[in-house]
Amino acid sequence: MNVLRITCIDKPGIVAAVATTLSNNQCNIEESSQFYDPFSGKFFMRVVFRALADGCLNGFKTRFDEVAKTFAMDYQICDLTAPVPTLIMVSKADHCLHNLLYHARTKTLPIVITGICSNHDDLRPLADAAQIPFYKININKNKEMHEDEIAKIVAQTHSDLILLARYMQILSDDFCSKFSGRVINIHHSFLPGFKGAKPYHQAYDRGVKIIGATAHFATQELDEGPIICQDVEPVNHSHFPDKMQQMGRDIESRVLAQATALFCERRIFVNGTRTVIL
Repeated sequence: MNVLRITCIDKPGIVAAVATTLSNNQCNIEESSQFYDPFSGKFFMRVVFRALADGCLNGFKTRFDEVAKTFAMDYQICDLTAPVPTLIMVSKADHCLHNLLYHARTKTLPIVITGICSNHDDLRPLADAAQIPFYKININKNKEMHEDEIAKIVAQTHSDLILLARYMQILSDDFCSKFSGRVINIHHSFLPGFKGAKPYHQAYDRGVKIIGATAHFATQELDEGPIICQDVEPVNHSHFPDKMQQMGRDIESRVLAQATALFCERRIFVNGTRTVIL
């Protein structure tokens, strides 16, 4: 099973050209979705297809290149059956890591964890128990040197996806640019309303009625990257800060897993500061 992802300026005949090229090369469409953004004029399309005989996939790839040139498409063809090599970055909080390890072990997320990278040793036992390589990053070095270490790990492990599973370090503009569209961060949805230390205490003091979490791509603007998915839960006056923090950890774990699934299924298209999810 493969997926074709397309982004281009909208023109008549795109859907027909895609379907015809697939059909002419003995590839069957299993799922198809598309979206036209009237503000940017861009067209987005995701097609899941199956090659019906040996050689059909290569034939389609060869012939589709001409179609892509005709419509000035940016496109990718990905194998949906292959788990996505994923590097997980953590600091001391373990709730998101526990959840990702569970999903990887039970194969409920199509990922293979290539390594766990951290600026602390606290979560090394989890990596050892799961027999996953653990990489300790020395942040006492300057930012460029320590991010060079991370980049080398990404290259050595052939990781396609980098998950910031409560990694409490700010990434540089250069790093975010180099791995654009491949770094997913998770944070509580209080930002930017409740910044700094003890956000749940700040939220409690303000009497908030919902708490939540946001998964987004990491960009040069801190916590301002294109949003992938969000979730919330209601709270009231009886939810003290420790209870809200416990609920928040559950939401963060769930939302990061949802964003990971969307990435692995190749459903996310970046459209400026926003995302299109097909």
